[in-house]
Amino acid sequence: MTIASSEHAEAYEVLAGADPNLLLTCEHASDRLPAPWAWPATDSWITNTHWASDLGARDLTRELSAHLRAPAILSRFTRLLIDPNRPPDAPMLLRDEAEGRVIQLNQRIDPRDRERRLADYYRPYHQRIDSALRDNPRAAILSVHTFTPLYEGQARSLEIGVLFDRSPALGERFAAALLARGWRTALNEPYSGIEGFAFSPEDHGARHRRPALELEVRQDLALDQERRARLIDDIAAATRRAYELSP
Repeated sequence: MTIASSEHAEAYEVLAGADPNLLLTCEHASDRLPAPWAWPATDSWITNTHWASDLGARDLTRELSAHLRAPAILSRFTRLLIDPNRPPDAPMLLRDEAEGRVIQLNQRIDPRDRERRLADYYRPYHQRIDSALRDNPRAAILSVHTFTPLYEGQARSLEIGVLFDRSPALGERFAAALLARGWRTALNEPYSGIEGFAFSPEDHGARHRRPALELEVRQDLALDQERRARLIDDIAAATRRAYELSP
């Protein structure tokens, strides 16, 4: 069974796709802060930054989904409300500071507020991925993320990172295919799946016994429409090669 129609919910957006062999996910697709929450005035500095969402990741995922004819599930809430790429007991599930500055939204969160964020956004997002994987028993997972080109004052020359824990051979095939197309690519950079920075694809992959990777694309590439066109072609080709999908 494939996902035959698009779908919207409070916690997620689903894109239809005919290929039963691949499921795309995008945990940090949106900077949307749903009601009843509202940004405090002191948080205005962070609302349109890479802390609130993975800039360019939504467009990248939507275009990859169309190119590969693969279904996709994208979050519809900012990672600062609750981070779906962290385990529920992680300290950074509800980030309370960034760049040495306080995030007022997440100060003094009481148990009721925490549970509402889990119940209304975090769990429904992950439950929808579980449902898609149950309905598509052959689907492997590719999670799409982006990373800032300048982090805490340090410029990053890396263009694409391939993150994994359980699937090293798959990750190596993917990275080799991207390197062959001229992209500066590295395994488990700028974050490591082995160290838990690919929680969502790894968790779903382990529980459903599916291969899983997380792709990290530098944000200036993902945001540039002209360069993104080449990027989409090359990532799609690398995906087919690594996951052994038919064109």
